[in-house]
Amino acid sequence: MNDKTSIFHLHLVSDSTGETVDGVARACVAQFPDVQAHEHVWPLIRTDAQLARVLADIERHPGIVLYTVFNSEIRRKLEEGCRRMQVPHSHVLDTTITMMAGYLGQQSHGRIGALHKMDEDYFNRIEAIDYALSHDDGQATWDLEDADVVIVGVSRTSKTPTSVYLANRGIKTANIPFVPGCPLPPELDQLKKPLIIGLIKDVDQLVSIRKNRLRQIERGEGGDYVDPVAVRAEVFQARRYFTQRNWKIINVTRRSIEETAAMIMATLHDRREENE
Repeated sequence: MNDKTSIFHLHLVSDSTGETVDGVARACVAQFPDVQAHEHVWPLIRTDAQLARVLADIERHPGIVLYTVFNSEIRRKLEEGCRRMQVPHSHVLDTTITMMAGYLGQQSHGRIGALHKMDEDYFNRIEAIDYALSHDDGQATWDLEDADVVIVGVSRTSKTPTSVYLANRGIKTANIPFVPGCPLPPELDQLKKPLIIGLIKDVDQLVSIRKNRLRQIERGEGGDYVDPVAVRAEVFQARRYFTQRNWKIINVTRRSIEETAAMIMATLHDRREENE
């Protein structure tokens, strides 16, 4: 945080898990680099007593109130309280739901927790998360054909968090490290179904990240792992290997995990459409 950073209170209220309002809030706050939100997170607000605690905290720490509350009575009381305290407040899904209702010619049902109902998509996400965790860092390569995506990348290119991010969207993802001198699983060259993605990164940034990682785990100098000449050769070798197999290559330098995942999902979508 620099000297120009301002801090404000951000109250996130939901009558469900709060994941939706949290995601929207973080996306919005990210557009203002000189501010920092002090978050007050209030999930599962479904009774008057719970709401009273929320309103008391808003009164003690005035700021912006964002909410996903579908219980009409709880919502009415929350909005009345915010108006009384003259704090800005917004239901983060209102505009989108209103637009969809108009287009579809239907009224929304305002169901609490509708986003997290135990439907087929929910179980697909759970299965994908289990798969990603059991196929992390080159584990269990015997059933890679079951994956939707296989990520291969040099060390410190965010393979694991990208895999988990994709898994949370129901995409079964395995990740395998590219290590100089260590052969990759031979199964990779026989895969038909999965989309295979190669991850690389700028050499200078890679060296810096690896040095920081070694300092965190107190692991000496690191040798070739952090030597710029060796790392440059490693990245070149990885790029050549990926290119020879016609795998899509993503340079993750200056890309967030979300951006990398979005590129992978777009490529997967295009590939599926081509095969239909």
